[in-house]
Amino acid sequence: MNIRQLFLQHVAQTSEAPLAIEISRAEGCFLYDAQGNKLLDMIAGISVCNIGHSNSEVIKAIADQAASYMHVMVYGELVQQPQVAYAHLLTQHLPPSLNSVYFTNSGAEAVEGAMKLAKRVTGRRKIFAFHKSYHGSTQGALSLLGDEYFRNAFRPLLPEVYHFRYGEEKVFAELDASVAAVVVEAVQAEGGVKIPPLGWLKKLEQRCKEKQCLLIVDEIQSGFGRTGKLWAFEAENICPDILLLGKALGGGMPLGAFIADFKLMKTLAANPVLGHITTFGGHPVSCAAGKAAFTWLLRHKNLVYEAAENVQLLLDNISHPRIENKHRKGAWAALQFESFDFNKKVIDQCLKLGLFTDWFLFASDNLRIAPPLILSKEEALLAANIIQQAIQIVDAEYDN
Repeated sequence: MNIRQLFLQHVAQTSEAPLAIEISRAEGCFLYDAQGNKLLDMIAGISVCNIGHSNSEVIKAIADQAASYMHVMVYGELVQQPQVAYAHLLTQHLPPSLNSVYFTNSGAEAVEGAMKLAKRVTGRRKIFAFHKSYHGSTQGALSLLGDEYFRNAFRPLLPEVYHFRYGEEKVFAELDASVAAVVVEAVQAEGGVKIPPLGWLKKLEQRCKEKQCLLIVDEIQSGFGRTGKLWAFEAENICPDILLLGKALGGGMPLGAFIADFKLMKTLAANPVLGHITTFGGHPVSCAAGKAAFTWLLRHKNLVYEAAENVQLLLDNISHPRIENKHRKGAWAALQFESFDFNKKVIDQCLKLGLFTDWFLFASDNLRIAPPLILSKEEALLAANIIQQAIQIVDAEYDN
């Protein structure tokens, strides 16, 4: 059997038609397959690889930490320098109330921990979330996820989770003193880079404060410069009670976190003791990699703004009647077509022409543009040229 056959036989599949491209290496903004083909990466590992692939400082940090120690004890018992150093660095670049970091293995686990924390702090059970929101696929996170197609097959889910339309006013009237938390994305990721109406997040924050309900902001995809600012919530001048991070947090290694004020977080340490526990959360190698990546990004902060400009340049150089809409926030964009079918054909054609992209989970008629932040002007123009060609080829064949 070749490796593709072994992949299909022995690696659990997430769909009936995986791309099954064998990647041999990745560098900068490019992926290379086993046949030597070069693919311009417009996905960045779903915003994981924000500073590009194979960053030398991240690789060195991984090697140095692996040589010192890897796993030594379950999370929270021993002082592990990579965890402490990264938590300290993160809190230096967050509002003062976000001063205590609980590291997890993933963004979904951060969501689970945040839900437990909100219930523990408030003594309440109700949680509000939003349609077309994505928070992960574990049982609790799936309960928050804003799409019945994905939820329905796994019921019963968590009780007392209520969904509202993203950006609608109705949530303010329904939000009362029985609600433990509202979980919201500062920019909706899988909805196709959707931005709420101006002032809506601020009003949501104020309503949560009035009812002593915790505001949980999910920046798992939008964090670390993706939206043109370090954190997307900064654009609306709000401060979460609990911040969720993942994806780019680990610099390419698995890592998530929920971050809150220490006086909230300490409620998980007693009654019961070990109220939240993880074996591999905050793995020292992942924390070392994440800290190296974040340090590199802070040193090259101009990339956050340049990447946003380059993605706008990319969009400016794509034009076709088949494009129904363009959405952008920073270095994150979506091209909307008439249907999933047309979009999928464009995506497949892009792959043939040397560009790697996909669609959005709750906006399948939208083509994803989320490159590494190191994308250059030349690479942005190359991407635009490939996408333009792909649209023209599909358009010429589509109605025949």
